[in-house]
Amino acid sequence: MRNILLNRNARWLVPLLVAPLFILLANDSIAGKADIRVTGKVTDKATNTSLPGVTVQVKGTNTGTVTDATGTYSIQVAENATLVFSSIGFGKSEVPVGGRTAINVTLEEDTKALDEVVVVGYGTQRKSDVTGATVTIKGDELVKQPVLTATQALQGKAAGVQIISSGQPGSSPVVRIRGTGSAIGGTAALFVVDGVLTDDITNINTADIVNVDVLKDASATAIYGSRGANGVIIITTKRGTAGKMTVNYSGNAGFRMPSYLVPMANAAEYANYASVASGNLVSPGSTSTDWYKQILRNGFQQNHGLSINGGTDKSTYFVSAGYYTDQGLVIDNVYKRFSIRANNDFTFNKHVKAGLSASYANGDNQIANLSSAYNNAYRAAPIIQSKENGKYGNTSVYQNVGNPLLDIEKNNNHAQDNRLLGSAYLEIKPIEWLTFRSNLGGDWVNLNSREYNYQFNNDTTTFINPGGNQRNPNSNLKFINTRTFHWTWDNLVTFNKKFDKHALTVLVGTTAEKYTLTSFTAYRKDVPAAQNLWYINTGDANTSTNDGAGDQYNRNSYIGRLNYSFNDKYLLTATIRADGSSRFPAQNRWGYFPSVGAGWVISNEDFMANQHIFDMLKLRASWGKVGNDRIPTDAYTVTVTPNLAYPFGGGIATPGSAITQIKDPNVKWETTEEADLGIEFTALSGRLTGELNYYNKKSRDLLINVKVPSVTGDADGVVLTNAASIQNQGVELTLSWRGKITNDLSYRIGGNATLNQNKVIGLNGGQPILDGSIGGNQQYTTRTDNGQPVGSFYVLQVLGVFQNDADISNYKNATGQIIQPSANPGDFKYQDTNGDGKIDDNDRVFAGSYQPKAYFGLNLGLTYKGFDLSADFYGNVGNQIYNGKRAFRQSALDNVERSMAYNRWTPSSGTQTNPAANSGNLPASTYFIESGNFARINNLTLGYQLPGTLLQKVGITTARVFVTGQNLFTIKKYSGFTAELPGFNTTSNAGIVTTGSPTTQGIELNAYPTASTVAFGLNVGF
Repeated sequence: MRNILLNRNARWLVPLLVAPLFILLANDSIAGKADIRVTGKVTDKATNTSLPGVTVQVKGTNTGTVTDATGTYSIQVAENATLVFSSIGFGKSEVPVGGRTAINVTLEEDTKALDEVVVVGYGTQRKSDVTGATVTIKGDELVKQPVLTATQALQGKAAGVQIISSGQPGSSPVVRIRGTGSAIGGTAALFVVDGVLTDDITNINTADIVNVDVLKDASATAIYGSRGANGVIIITTKRGTAGKMTVNYSGNAGFRMPSYLVPMANAAEYANYASVASGNLVSPGSTSTDWYKQILRNGFQQNHGLSINGGTDKSTYFVSAGYYTDQGLVIDNVYKRFSIRANNDFTFNKHVKAGLSASYANGDNQIANLSSAYNNAYRAAPIIQSKENGKYGNTSVYQNVGNPLLDIEKNNNHAQDNRLLGSAYLEIKPIEWLTFRSNLGGDWVNLNSREYNYQFNNDTTTFINPGGNQRNPNSNLKFINTRTFHWTWDNLVTFNKKFDKHALTVLVGTTAEKYTLTSFTAYRKDVPAAQNLWYINTGDANTSTNDGAGDQYNRNSYIGRLNYSFNDKYLLTATIRADGSSRFPAQNRWGYFPSVGAGWVISNEDFMANQHIFDMLKLRASWGKVGNDRIPTDAYTVTVTPNLAYPFGGGIATPGSAITQIKDPNVKWETTEEADLGIEFTALSGRLTGELNYYNKKSRDLLINVKVPSVTGDADGVVLTNAASIQNQGVELTLSWRGKITNDLSYRIGGNATLNQNKVIGLNGGQPILDGSIGGNQQYTTRTDNGQPVGSFYVLQVLGVFQNDADISNYKNATGQIIQPSANPGDFKYQDTNGDGKIDDNDRVFAGSYQPKAYFGLNLGLTYKGFDLSADFYGNVGNQIYNGKRAFRQSALDNVERSMAYNRWTPSSGTQTNPAANSGNLPASTYFIESGNFARINNLTLGYQLPGTLLQKVGITTARVFVTGQNLFTIKKYSGFTAELPGFNTTSNAGIVTTGSPTTQGIELNAYPTASTVAFGLNVGF
């Protein structure tokens, strides 16, 4: 495998970055001594409400602070200083101190300024100048929610952004920006944390985040080239502010509980059903076990963060530490995270500054054996006792189902990761309009996992009722160590100058990155049960095995962007990025990704001067191309498999080698081309804002597996090649309104909705992708094919239930052939789609997909004096869910849902909905498909800001107490546990929680239960 480092052009810049690093250890304190401390409050003149986040700066210096959540501030200044108060959307106010120690200020809204700055790729822009589709969410909106990652808190906050969360501790949600753009290649959005590119932000404390900027269209993401196909999420963490050191604490603690549990049959209901289904009398016994109650619990959750912020006009600092624990709903499942962060900035003079961002996180995950336990809890007979006096009830006596409690307690899976993520920058500004910036970033992860399976036999030492087949004759231990390192280096030059009515910004530069992964595995049997002996060398050496894996790839890129504005009315953005990736063969190694965007600020035209409706009205349009290189690194490299046995004369096996996997030597980039048309407005003195977007996104040359003849010798009979295209097109609408009822009572209402249509528009000679195997009689449940959404359900159509023998005899095709001659009354009647007189896979039909036709969010806020109330809602419509756990029933002695126990077909009920009591193992059909529509109260928070006069007496600047609830109430049609399904939810031996591909989404087989959380919290500033 050749993995060459593509970037050799920027090495001369190393001294520029290395030389000033020693200065990062210093913390200059040159600022002059302050004479007095000034405190006060800043309010909105129009609404008389407090204004948080207002910058308070000493005129002519870099010394300053910001107002807290109640609009209050505190700063040390000279007696003759002048304070400058500024905030986005408001006019500046300059106030001489004149020896005063208390200064309250009101700011008047400046709707003509519209100077809000948003983060775009490798830079910033005024929101009014942006020609691409972007959205900004403030960190203050995200930190309210008691969740692990900021992406979970993003749910329902931004149009075009779909977040699919799992309740499993330590897991990352699936993020889809403007639909699913690939079938096999990577579909996850790119995260950029303080300039460092990454795919995972579980290490980031949400309390450290200032803003999250989402780049949605190709015009906005093209600057990231090969990484931008699935959208980009830019995270900016907090940095120090010049002024007195401030200390802030934020924390919450509370309990999680299952939002919904499927009611299962009790012992008597089960015995009645199983007796009919099996044809043998099943006794209800003397116990009735609720298996979900045996393996689930109410879990404790807590999140604490402490930060220190301050500095001088020469250097600033922000240091934080965080601790998060989630006990999990499944017993023995606990996730813990400890994190620290240090962000420093140094200003040497008006020409040179530098900075450092560094974070460390330690994740500790005690993982439950969910894949077995949760599925077995659904199927296990309730007439079996769970555990007594250290012995387990043997559920496998009745059917091939393990005791769910034993599944968890006889397996110990623990994973621990250590992660360092950081960046350092040097910025040189030789003249006002020219800036050079070099940024070096790195992301290092060391993951260690240990899986121990206890030895137990099917006898009286383990089980109350021995027999059956649940046993593990030998204990075994597996260790996995995985290390990854990813570095990026950006070198950028920015020209920014205004010429009369013309404003021009030009960005050019290079960026390089390299990723390496190494993984080692060791395994032995008969390791002692004592935890202090859980080491590979304590096991049976004769059973020892080991393995290893690795990966390495490089990228090198050249980027350029031009932003032009004439008279703040006519806007133009043009971007080009050339990406070279070692994941492709030499002839296809380079990809070129251009984009162009144009904007017209209609509100700045002369003919709009006398209107009093729109404060800002902008029309924009854009087009661009982005790429996707998230494919296996060896996708095009043919490798030889050694040590194969070849029999020759006399039956003697001779070792040899052969090519067992055919590769396409011309694999190339997946490319996404997108057109976007949008309109943005602010109206009625800033009270109403909105945005409407239409997009058409086509992803071409997508990688899929194409079948090849068996004579080729390919081991799995498929070759990965570029042979598919997918289209996503839709409309996004965002509206928000803010106002006041009285001087003390104000409110805000915001909402967004997205309509998206996803479909495969060309397989280019490739075969449809069949996926979603449930097992048993359901080897696949989804089909990705032309004209259908990715991962569409493809099953038999249920027409009803046969009521009697006459119904069976009368169900014939056009030639008079009985279609289901072996059926019995109470069996499903399936549609003979092709009319051949039999029911088989050729009769399957498309029956919807998990991808919603629309999803929406609603955000409400209310403030009254010191009280604040906020509510967030989220939901989606138009999608389907496959009830895989119900489809997985394998035996007549498997348990059933209570609704099935009572509503099954009987000769007297005559129902056409449910079949008769049966042995399970039914074929994939529309019976298992249900509506995925749901609406949920995502978050409800009530807070109270303690009065400043009271706090000052004890030396506290600000304090707020609150109670918050997450996932408090859900309206759903689906009968299962949760309507949110990232995919087959599995945990690898390395402790990494994965959520499957887009072709398996929407199948509930072993999904972790959704949790409802109630927590109490406190925010304090000193």
